Amino acid sequence: MKRGVARLCNWLRDRAYGEYERMLEEEILGRGLPEHVAIIMDGNRRFAREIGISTEKGYLYGAEVTERMIEWCFDLGIKQLTIYAFSVENFCRTEEEKKQLFELMRAEFEKISKDDRVHRRGVRVRAIGNINLLPASVREAIKKAEHATERYRNFRLFIAVAYSGRMEILDSVRIIASMVKKGLLSASEINEDTISQHLYISESELGDGSRGRGTEDGAKTAVDLIIRTGGEMRLSNFVPWQALGNECAAYFCAPFWPEFRRIDLLRAIRTYQEREEERRRYTVKRILKLVKAFS
Repeated sequence: MKRGVARLCNWLRDRAYGEYERMLEEEILGRGLPEHVAIIMDGNRRFAREIGISTEKGYLYGAEVTERMIEWCFDLGIKQLTIYAFSVENFCRTEEEKKQLFELMRAEFEKISKDDRVHRRGVRVRAIGNINLLPASVREAIKKAEHATERYRNFRLFIAVAYSGRMEILDSVRIIASMVKKGLLSASEINEDTISQHLYISESELGDGSRGRGTEDGAKTAVDLIIRTGGEMRLSNFVPWQALGNECAAYFCAPFWPEFRRIDLLRAIRTYQEREEERRRYTVKRILKLVKAFS
């Protein structure tokens, strides 16, 4: 009897969630979607501890959610996704944990280069960060995945590994300083766009060593929506120029990354849309005030 009641409760809950997800999707598809979403995938280790499994398995569960996340974004019509896979600060972790993470990275990049879904949907993959800090096996797998997907333009996936947002800005400034020193650019020509054009995403998209022209295939440097899982309310040195400079929407949620669901993505997008509508209303109010003042 108890089992029957439990099954009925689970069925009703699943139906309710399914109906809510369907309604939420209809609601967000009727408004403008973010073009570029960035995700801090936090909570793999805490998830593993909570359910009593190894850290390695926690990361494996997280990798499965990452694959589903790419599918969800593609299906909804989001064109670009940047995920925070490994920060420069993560090099301080134990040798055993780093070994597990590097092996998982190698395996995931190898999978990308052969994955039929990636090729069928035209997903272009790029790693951003100080790639030279990674083991040779990971660098080789990254190169293979990038080469296998370099012609695709339907969807862009940027994977931040050995990444630091402050270092990204610093590297951009160093490139610009070198250009000024060589006489390729004058100091008076430097503006916000100059820095944006030399961030990791812009550089990786150019692909031919060119500088100063920005992205050539429509990739968007600015981030529209940043999501962090695991209950933490901070950005952890992730895409600071792209996110803060663009005044992007931020969505912090409690589920650990391996628990993240499609409905959580839909809620995050709704937060972005509400933020955009609020910004438009504020702009209209300011315009009306100016008109009234002049009249």
